[in-house]
Amino acid sequence: MFTDELQSVVHKNVADALAEDVGSGDLTAGLIGEDEILGASIIARESLVLAGHPWANEVYRQLDERVQVDWYVEDSQGAEADDIICKLVGPARALLTGERTALNFLQTLSATATTTAAFVAAAAGTRAKVLDTRKTLPGLRQAQKYAVRCGGGHNHRSGLYDAILIKENHIKSAGSITEALRRAKAADSAVLIEVEVESLDELREALDAGAERILLDNFAIPELREAVSINATYGYVAAELEASGNVCLETIREIAETGVDYISTGAITKNVRAIDLSMLFRID
Repeated sequence: MFTDELQSVVHKNVADALAEDVGSGDLTAGLIGEDEILGASIIARESLVLAGHPWANEVYRQLDERVQVDWYVEDSQGAEADDIICKLVGPARALLTGERTALNFLQTLSATATTTAAFVAAAAGTRAKVLDTRKTLPGLRQAQKYAVRCGGGHNHRSGLYDAILIKENHIKSAGSITEALRRAKAADSAVLIEVEVESLDELREALDAGAERILLDNFAIPELREAVSINATYGYVAAELEASGNVCLETIREIAETGVDYISTGAITKNVRAIDLSMLFRID
């Protein structure tokens, strides 16, 4: 779930966040004795699925490696209100300086993981996998995609560089779905190539042109069912079908039950509310 490549992202995310918050130095923490040691606990104030260990750990690694963080809840695990998420001990200045940055990462990423878990649960028992989108917080895309995985979801493309998604304007520019797909395969057949369609006629054209994944954009439930039925008639050359548009907790179950392979939604990354966490300090 967490890769070596992601570690460099964590380092940059945290460095940027600390630069934003601490700047030239924490003036208030300077009132605390340099040798004072402090303990703290991060407490959940509501039920959640946790995400963000690497970012919180990195906050204190960059501030002062003497800070020790002991986790009681692992990333992707659930917790309830009043549960202890972790305990920390170390130099008081570093603990106080890093409090808000560490909590910001944990609250935001846990919000994405918790929301994702709710969507995944709503689609449970169907074949549909819940996918994220590019509708992420600027600078935190890989962090939020990690959080989606913590919540049991799956990642769509990381950006414009690692997959081809042919949409309405691309099709208009190329002249047709068939020509757009031909150009995409000629350009790079090694990456995922997906085409967005807005009608059943466009679905048929995409299938006839050999599309391997088709995004069904804002299809009504009866249209989704018919699209799945049409796709099945193509047998072993049928495409993977992805539904998108108007996806929320109230609609995802019905969408999933149509038989689509994937459901993508920006709601799990852009419509989230920060999870309520608190850091409580103690003097040992």
